[in-house]
Amino acid sequence: MLAAIRAHDLGLKVILLEKSDRYGGTSAQSGGAIWIPNNYSSHPGDSTEAALAYLKTVTEGAVPEAKLARYAEVSVQMPAYLASLGVHYYVDPPLTAPDYYPSAPGASPGGRTMCVKPMDGAVLGEEFFRLREQQPQHRLLEKISIDIPEGIQLSNKSKGWIGTLLRIFANYFGNRRWRRRTYRDQRLTLGNSLIGGLRKAMLDRGIPLHLKTAFTRLVVKNGRVVGIVAEREGNEIQLSAARAVILASGGFEQSQPLRERYFEHSTRPDWSATPPGNNTGDGLTAAIAIGADTEFMNEAWWAPTVKMGSNFPPHTVRSVPLFFERGFPHSLAVNRLGRRFVNEICSYHLFGQAMIKDQTATKANLPCWLVFDATFRHKYPIGALLPGSMVPDKKLPPDWFDHLIYKADSLPALADKIGVPVTNFEETVARFNDNALKGIDPDFGRGTNRYNLYFGDPSHLPCRVLGPVATAPFYAVRIDLGDIGSKGGPKTDTEARVLHTNGHPIPGLYAVGNAAGSVMGCAYPGPGATLGAAITFAYLAADDIARDA
Repeated sequence: MLAAIRAHDLGLKVILLEKSDRYGGTSAQSGGAIWIPNNYSSHPGDSTEAALAYLKTVTEGAVPEAKLARYAEVSVQMPAYLASLGVHYYVDPPLTAPDYYPSAPGASPGGRTMCVKPMDGAVLGEEFFRLREQQPQHRLLEKISIDIPEGIQLSNKSKGWIGTLLRIFANYFGNRRWRRRTYRDQRLTLGNSLIGGLRKAMLDRGIPLHLKTAFTRLVVKNGRVVGIVAEREGNEIQLSAARAVILASGGFEQSQPLRERYFEHSTRPDWSATPPGNNTGDGLTAAIAIGADTEFMNEAWWAPTVKMGSNFPPHTVRSVPLFFERGFPHSLAVNRLGRRFVNEICSYHLFGQAMIKDQTATKANLPCWLVFDATFRHKYPIGALLPGSMVPDKKLPPDWFDHLIYKADSLPALADKIGVPVTNFEETVARFNDNALKGIDPDFGRGTNRYNLYFGDPSHLPCRVLGPVATAPFYAVRIDLGDIGSKGGPKTDTEARVLHTNGHPIPGLYAVGNAAGSVMGCAYPGPGATLGAAITFAYLAADDIARDA
């Protein structure tokens, strides 16, 4: 969407195709944040040089320095450019998260992640109803929109949280005129605000968007991409492209055959937190068919997921990512040997990489288990499940237990239910509990870095992310190796041009977002790095096409 808007404003004629019957894709269901080093609200001392040093370290030499430098230099222009389109970003200093590798050279203690401001969805008119909805767990009562600062405040129950909750409820339920139209909140937040703002900019410019139009292959003439073939309502159509085609079709995480071909271990599309059935690698396979090189095909933006039912009928089961719940005290993660294998509150991407490493070493991960006790259950949310103080066990559908949530009166009984060795499990929990009472984790360093301590319970002592798993009943949820998108795709250069296997750009073909090999390589630098890279290289692609034109 951003590439289309930028190209239009540079004098080019643009058409945007969308495979689904909804626009917005995974971005609409995301947090909407962008990772922008050295932005106008960054932590004092941040710089393009610091960001480049950080990116070089975390990508471990797998990405050309020129491409990393291009991102570090150009991404800083994105907040102002988005604001010119009516999409406004800001930094909330007390709440902005640190970078995901806090000890790496050039890491920032906070300020690089920018949050999108909410917007009024009514300005979209009927297009409001074609915008892909947020994930239910990102909304109060699965329908009331909240933004990132509100979500953090409510989860932590920090000062003023009751007033915030009452204000949000009053705005939603008091909007009676809108309630007569739809249960969906008129106030758009997170990824819905980003996508809603871009859609409004498209509407203002008259840029056509065709839904339910599935791209199938590229048309090449004399070595240059000159168009595409797509399918709409069972009919094949061909569109010419006088200047270029930009692939922005997402990754391949919803394709089981491509997962089996490229990922190191067997995984499933239904573990992914992305919209089912959409990101099936259409852009990837079409680019490979005309000789495109690829990179990072075994990588994804990993995020551990758990199966959760809706809190409301019909209680549909879905995969829900665990972004922050792993940091609450009175919990720990174990593999199927009953052993811990990771600092539970590392970033979700690092948690996924730890699952892969442990599976390779032990063959006893994929899945693993998050274990917690009655204190955790009473005080904290898990996935889409609200704390027991708000939704007690007696209000949950009975068939959830020992299916989605495992519950037992003792640790040995819980171990039997989830199929882990009782002796190992009891030893692991006993050691963890002894150390948690002291506020330390000598095994994996939980709670020892700035990123860890961004999460947890500020009122819990001596460490906000450590507490013993000691109060019956005990619970466990199965953790799958989920993702928020694959990372592999056509190899691109500093201007997002797709490279042939001979190393030269394929004339007329560009790829951005998860449709391209990630500029972040195997790393996930910080919250919003997915969207930050996507919009930056979309902007660069449009500029390069306009220069060529």
